[in-house]
Amino acid sequence: MAKCELTGKRRLVGNNVSHANNRTKKVQNPNVQKKRVYVPEEGRFVTLRISTRAMRTIDKIGIRAYAHKLGIDLKSL
Repeated sequence: MAKCELTGKRRLVGNNVSHANNRTKKVQNPNVQKKRVYVPEEGRFVTLRISTRAMRTIDKIGIRAYAHKLGIDLKSL
């Protein structure tokens, strides 16, 4: 199961419903990628499994501000 380490995004579970109203299980996984992110305050790289939406936010506001917003300590990663 794919899970974003920063945002906690998980897979969604639902049903495919046919025209005859037959229902079968369907799973939608988030787009999670393995990414090395540089933390300039600590002078090191951190490898994370993060969603592409989180990657875009990190590019926009930075890893330190994003982790602070989510209440995550980067030293534990």
